[in-house]
Amino acid sequence: MKNAAITPYLAGTVASTTGLIASFGIVIAGLSAMGATEIQVATAIAMMLLGYGLLSIGLSVSLKKPISIVWSTPGAAFLATSSGLGVSFETAVGAFIFSSVLLLLTGAWPALSRLIAKIPPQISAAMLAGVIFPFVAATVHSSVDFPLLILPVMVIWLVLNRFVPLWASPVAIVIGFALIARSEEVKNFELLSFWPKFEIASPVFDLAVMVAIGVPLYLITMASQNLPGLAIMGGLGYRLPTSKIFVATGFGSVLTALFGGFGLNLAAITAALNADEGAGKDPSKRWIAAAWGGVVYLVFALFTSVCAAFVLAVPRELLLALAGIALINTFASSVRTAVSDDQTRLAGIVTFVIGAAGISVFGIGGAFWALMSGLMVWSIRKR
Repeated sequence: MKNAAITPYLAGTVASTTGLIASFGIVIAGLSAMGATEIQVATAIAMMLLGYGLLSIGLSVSLKKPISIVWSTPGAAFLATSSGLGVSFETAVGAFIFSSVLLLLTGAWPALSRLIAKIPPQISAAMLAGVIFPFVAATVHSSVDFPLLILPVMVIWLVLNRFVPLWASPVAIVIGFALIARSEEVKNFELLSFWPKFEIASPVFDLAVMVAIGVPLYLITMASQNLPGLAIMGGLGYRLPTSKIFVATGFGSVLTALFGGFGLNLAAITAALNADEGAGKDPSKRWIAAAWGGVVYLVFALFTSVCAAFVLAVPRELLLALAGIALINTFASSVRTAVSDDQTRLAGIVTFVIGAAGISVFGIGGAFWALMSGLMVWSIRKR
């Protein structure tokens, strides 16, 4: 009986901890690529942790369902690969707000959600695979340039992925940062402030940046987080009030975007950990796991500045390589989905190639053009 009472708390702690460790470096890389300073990075991450901690607690307690809210790791990966656009952090924040408003409208206007759902999942997956590809490729480059730092991490990841896949990425990334910390590659580590300063950003709304950053960020978040999250929860027997959740996460995203956050959304993998039998035998009590996971996020928010300062001192190529290790399974899953259907395979390949090419046309990044090209090819072949 005592073990049954503790189980939801253990599940919530494991789900939140593993998800956060595996994605922390990717989020920092994304914000840094958007031109954020160390203080702005720490502020944005702290606010997002507070936001999805409070939303996980509030929605789970009020609805008595295990609703886990997180940030979009694929969205962060997209931001990290968009550094070539050369946007300022202020214009990026304007795009974050625009993306958040689109999420809010998705909840308030169900027709928008239905429109997004009509995009073939193969094309959405191909766009995501193209966004993630530079990270996966970085693991190869860094294995050649820094073999003593990356190859051991790859071996550890492969072994753990065979026996305890849940812990493979978090453990490998922690070991990777430990090896890097003891090397000569980390320079200029300086902690400006132990506590986040919570500086409000001054958004600049630039139409080109809103199209280049805001629209793909919204689509990636919907396709890789919200829609799979709903499907996973439905498969576990939980029917969620979609409009209410999208309105709540959209409103929370707008608030956190004012501090540099790039969005809050339904979890997918974390949701599964907090909603299956590992979180308790009684489905009606599993909401405790998601709510407790929210408390764990609030605790992590206190140490954001320290973690951000260290990660920012790591050379970018090593940071991308560690992020790539965390994203290998996501990349593999996306590629598999992209080519799974004969009717959409060509459109998926076109989408992936353009997304992976890292192009920028009229100041608009490759993710947008990849999606548009894939939809055009799909439409032509469909007719």
